[in-house]
Amino acid sequence: MKHHPTLFILRSQFWYIPAIYGVISILFACLSIWGDRYISSQFLPNFFYVDLALAQTLLSTITSSLLTMTTISFSTIMVVLTTYLSQFSPRTMQDFMTDVYTQRILGVFIGGFLYALVLLLLIRDTKQELLFFSPTLAVIYAIVCVGYFVFFVHHVGRWIQVSNLIHHITRNTIESIHHNYDDAIEEVPDEPWKDWESEEVKLVDPLHIHSKQAGYLLVIELEELIEQASQDDLIVKIEVGLGDFLEGGMVLLSIWGKTSHLDTALYERYFHVGEERATIQDIDFGLTKLVEISLRALSPGINDPNTAISGIRALARILTVLAKKNLHRSYYNDSHQALRVIVQQRHFKDYLYKCYYQIRRPGTEDVSVLAAIIDSLQLVAAQNNKQIKQTIWEFSRYIEEGIKKEDMLDLDRVYLNEKLQKLAIQTDQSQNYHPM
Repeated sequence: MKHHPTLFILRSQFWYIPAIYGVISILFACLSIWGDRYISSQFLPNFFYVDLALAQTLLSTITSSLLTMTTISFSTIMVVLTTYLSQFSPRTMQDFMTDVYTQRILGVFIGGFLYALVLLLLIRDTKQELLFFSPTLAVIYAIVCVGYFVFFVHHVGRWIQVSNLIHHITRNTIESIHHNYDDAIEEVPDEPWKDWESEEVKLVDPLHIHSKQAGYLLVIELEELIEQASQDDLIVKIEVGLGDFLEGGMVLLSIWGKTSHLDTALYERYFHVGEERATIQDIDFGLTKLVEISLRALSPGINDPNTAISGIRALARILTVLAKKNLHRSYYNDSHQALRVIVQQRHFKDYLYKCYYQIRRPGTEDVSVLAAIIDSLQLVAAQNNKQIKQTIWEFSRYIEEGIKKEDMLDLDRVYLNEKLQKLAIQTDQSQNYHPM
């Protein structure tokens, strides 16, 4: 089922789910009072009723208890965010804040507090001396909140572990890759317009559409953009990339065709901008988080190479999936095979370089990290075609160039040579392998 990008952006806001729970709880409180007034007095025996004074005492106790739970939860969240900021990466705070379980737990606490508070306000004016629905449901809600509080402690304990954070980022990035890229095929069919139509376009000055918003480009509704261009009989080139920061007045699109009466707002609506980057379509952002976690782990102040190795392995998992996708598709046709949208795409070697070029320099100071980089390249090569193997082998030469061979001990050199030999075998380059 396809979800609208606006729903994804709204869903990522920290207040979204707690606000929904709060509104539902207020409505539920009103419904409970209605049930006490018009239902319980007719169908229930006296054994189930609670007098008004006891109901007020229960609701008052529940209200203060849930407010305390909510306060503790917010304090715990701040501790987690401080840990992320100081030890992992500022970008990773978003993952915990937008986690569905974190938002639901806070939603339950806030909803329970509002439910009990509204009931206290409403039963004040009731003329009934006995109540059933309001106090009973409030007690049940309080028991549920206690269970959620225990779960929240467990949840925070898991999220503060860097291994769980790395797994979460990796899973979300891989899901985004599967959602936004088609699988690669061995033989890409020839695009008959590519030889002449793209050259013909360059002879005509395009109409430029400028961004009216400032922020990070989160989502491009490509299918809707193709359909709109087909209706207007236009060719559209996207001049910006996902994750780019747009300033007001920056060129967003170039359009060729009959543009004299074109409504540019129809095209601008397919570009969604936010204050922070997100991995809805932006694959680079997920890779950036993992790279930053690895770099922070290799810093002298933290010095945790095992965390860096975990981050490198996660990068390899993402690159393995990415290498199997059709990353080179830059031209999109409509149902009549007419060119409609041109997109600037990155190649696999660009992603490969982005993942390792920052880690390479501090990584060469630690043999275990350097070995993990070579192993990760071997993992990517093992599950992909000859072209990817060739690209990885050429990139491994770049990694090897940065190694300070003259400062390396004999055992370390033997260990790394074994790794490089396995990589050469995996990439079908045994004849080109030369030990360090």
